[in-house]
Amino acid sequence: MAEQRQDKAALVSETRRRFEAEYLPDKSDKYDSRDVERLQQDDKWIENYLIWRHDVVDDTLKMIDESFQWRKEYTVNDLTESVIPKWLFESGSLFLHGYDKEGYKLFWFRVKHHIRDPKQQLEKKKLVAFWLEHYAKRDHGKPLTVVFDMSETGISHIDLDFVRFIVNCFTDYYPNFLTKIVIFEMPWIMNAAFKIVKGWLGPDAISMLKFTNKSDVQEYISGEYLPPHMGGTDSFKYSYPPLVDDDFQTPLCENGPITSEDEHESKEEIDADTKETGELNETQNLNQKKMNSVEQISKSEETDKTEVKPKNAKKALTTFKGSLLHISPAEELYFGSKETGEKKCLIVLTNVTKNVVAFKVRTTAPEKYRVKPSNSSCEPGTSLDIIVSLHGGFAASLQDRFLIMAAEMDQPSGAGVPELTQFWKEVPRTKVMEHRLRCHVVESSKPFSLTLKENAFNIPAKTNEDLHIQLTHLLQINKRLQEQIDRCLWFQQLSIVLSLLSVTVVAFCFYLMYTQRS
Repeated sequence: MAEQRQDKAALVSETRRRFEAEYLPDKSDKYDSRDVERLQQDDKWIENYLIWRHDVVDDTLKMIDESFQWRKEYTVNDLTESVIPKWLFESGSLFLHGYDKEGYKLFWFRVKHHIRDPKQQLEKKKLVAFWLEHYAKRDHGKPLTVVFDMSETGISHIDLDFVRFIVNCFTDYYPNFLTKIVIFEMPWIMNAAFKIVKGWLGPDAISMLKFTNKSDVQEYISGEYLPPHMGGTDSFKYSYPPLVDDDFQTPLCENGPITSEDEHESKEEIDADTKETGELNETQNLNQKKMNSVEQISKSEETDKTEVKPKNAKKALTTFKGSLLHISPAEELYFGSKETGEKKCLIVLTNVTKNVVAFKVRTTAPEKYRVKPSNSSCEPGTSLDIIVSLHGGFAASLQDRFLIMAAEMDQPSGAGVPELTQFWKEVPRTKVMEHRLRCHVVESSKPFSLTLKENAFNIPAKTNEDLHIQLTHLLQINKRLQEQIDRCLWFQQLSIVLSLLSVTVVAFCFYLMYTQRS
């Protein structure tokens, strides 16, 4: 493994050196200086180019040259939502939404909403570039799955030039950015057209084409991210504005918005997070005492002996067993509707490594939720509770998602906010464990183990922290009482011994007196 990394590093250095020597002097005016600067600093970007060109440096350099010229031609670095005509977003032909079964983002092309028009072609191509760049910057080049939804399409929707542009974006301009192309219900009349598309893809990418219909599309995408007309249950309806995307952002903590993972972090934000982290550290010892009970729960789940469930619960409490953290619940957070007023949920993280694990929580609806803590660390072998609560008058939605990110830290003990901020800036993407949770809205009762609620007498519900503090306090009182009882028993035993000794001495004295008189 070490040798492979060294070989890859050598190829990266050679590619960078040759690009600067062979291409940059003559074509610097054809490149965006921001792309050149990124190439000089971003090894991962060059690695993706090398992977896409099978580590052949000559072919990699040609791809970099072509993609850089294309990026400047389409002003990719300057494409923003305000630059693209509003009607293009409103058409709903292109958008990001959901994930495939391997966890890759879905890039949808709803072909029935696309009408071929040469006058609008450039703007439509820029819309494609906007979405790809928007996602690439946000998720650091994590690959996409493209979905061509061709249901209800006909000859008027066939636009080979536009399709070729989309294909070329992945084959020539965005390296190692495509996992597969899922084509849903392609009309027979387009068979000849897609034979041409196969030629554009080349032999390596042809295997990425997946022709599907209602009966087999769920081999690649689960029903929760498929609309009803594709046999799924996703109630998502496209609309604009705002920009549609499952963009995981920093949620609210108890003290308001936290942006500690952002590049520019204000002192006030650091102070707020420091206060929160301080409160967390005070409860670290309490969480250590919970470990035995957490292990018992895990064992019972492993042997499938968890039989007690609330009457109307749809799922038992489950645990996602990741490489760094065990996360409970495994899939869904249960919230009540506006009528039930149940607005709090609990996420339990258990560190199963021998190192400190840093974690942060993001959500697709940061304006709705308060999360405490949202950015902290978990000691080896301990568990930690995260409270997720709805803010103000907001209600949970089935479209809301939470992302838990975790990575091992080298330092022996927990870190403060500045250390965590720097850590997340430097940690490689490949070392970050990610797990997603979706929201489930129930009208009446739901798994009691997942929800913190107010009781029937409107007494504010106690948080898990409060309960643990009270439990610890009771244990301490019990310990003091036990010590007092032990001391009392000891004094009692000592008193008995002394009494017996006194009686013996007195009896002996009487005995001596009796014998002397005799």
